[in-house]
Amino acid sequence: MYHKPVMLNESIESLCTNESGVYVDLTYGGGGHSSSILNFLGKKGKLVAFDQDSDAINNKADDNRLLLINQNFKHLKQNLNYYGYEEVDGVLADLGVSSFQFDQPERGFSIRYDSDLDMRMNKNADLKASDILNNYLESDLAQVFYDFADLRNSRAIAKHIVDFRTENQIKTTKQLNDLLSSFLPKEYENKILAKIYQSLRIEVNSEINALKEMLSQLPEVVKKGGKIVLITYHSIEDRLVKRFIQNGCFESEPIKDDFGKTNLPFKRLFKFKVPSVQEVKLNNRARSAKLRSAIRL
Repeated sequence: MYHKPVMLNESIESLCTNESGVYVDLTYGGGGHSSSILNFLGKKGKLVAFDQDSDAINNKADDNRLLLINQNFKHLKQNLNYYGYEEVDGVLADLGVSSFQFDQPERGFSIRYDSDLDMRMNKNADLKASDILNNYLESDLAQVFYDFADLRNSRAIAKHIVDFRTENQIKTTKQLNDLLSSFLPKEYENKILAKIYQSLRIEVNSEINALKEMLSQLPEVVKKGGKIVLITYHSIEDRLVKRFIQNGCFESEPIKDDFGKTNLPFKRLFKFKVPSVQEVKLNNRARSAKLRSAIRL
């Protein structure tokens, strides 16, 4: 299984309203969500999908209503304009790493395997996790762990890594796991390691900047009455999505014009949804997911 789509029914119910419409799946992956969108669409409907991972492109469904673009979703508007779509009826993004990426040892996303510290979603990108660990300044490394993993001891971890790398290059996941052993409380080893891997992955792929760029384009590409559905897996990206839907920006308060009025582009359809107990039992990776949806005003 390439990737088991999370909250599939909830996503499609929140997103799809027009059988002849144009929809966008920003994270094609194994095509789980895309397949359901295509099943909803009629003969005149269109689906534009994005994925920067070439492995996902090789998984393309054989459907002439599907256009699959091998690019980062931050290039959403540019590509829609290029292919002649000024506005679309809905946009879906299932953020995070696919099960397939996690389960490929050589990609370096998982703490379970001994592999190279890669973590690139786009395998043609230059920056790898090992580059960050071996070359970042101690202060920058600490900032990555603090910003993207919420680790209060980020400075101590960064110092420990910098001290170690003066004599040894950090190249593999096993090296990193062993190196960090003194920072892993018993019974919380995997949780802390997962946070550190998450922070490195976010930095490698510039995920937060890409997410902000993509969200900022949504008011320009989604038509009035169109829907957006975003599935998040950690508090950093969920906070951005929540604020954008709520305030139309990434600040804690909406931007006001000279007359003190706000012009919000979206209205949330509900607070958020989480997977059912049954779904989490069947797919443990869904446990931290939150689904947020909004309508274009």
